[in-house]
Amino acid sequence: MATLIVKIADLQIGREMDTVTTLGLGSCVGITLHDPIRKIGGLVHIMLPEYAGQTDHNRFKFADSGIAELLERMIRAGASRHSLVAKLAGGAHMFSGAGTQNFLKIGERNVMVSLNTLHALKLPIVGNDTGGSHGRTIELYNNTGKLKIRTVGFGEKII
Repeated sequence: MATLIVKIADLQIGREMDTVTTLGLGSCVGITLHDPIRKIGGLVHIMLPEYAGQTDHNRFKFADSGIAELLERMIRAGASRHSLVAKLAGGAHMFSGAGTQNFLKIGERNVMVSLNTLHALKLPIVGNDTGGSHGRTIELYNNTGKLKIRTVGFGEKII
């Protein structure tokens, strides 16, 4: 039984008795995939929406490439593509007074690209706690598939 910590622009995959966690999701999004039959789960902590045109080679940093990489690594770890379900949290609007300036709505864009990527990959989304203006910490329990979300100033919930 291990607690696997996912840093910013990072990815981890765990087995049945493992917990996979990431801290400090503000505008970033934590996306989890879980195979409830094989009890394999993984999490990617993305910072930005799209990989295309980037000079940064860390695919985990971006929603589109990070989710694709998580899926590929989950399958290599023994997960069944057809059993996987997705949950996501984060994507807060962390810059007060930003008004309608699109370039500052990074959290909203991160969520939108994450949802679009999950839909394009035909991965069912069974839990979503995104948006708002508060940070989150998440923990994926691979033995149950439950995602615990601790939200600054709002307590805990399980999805």
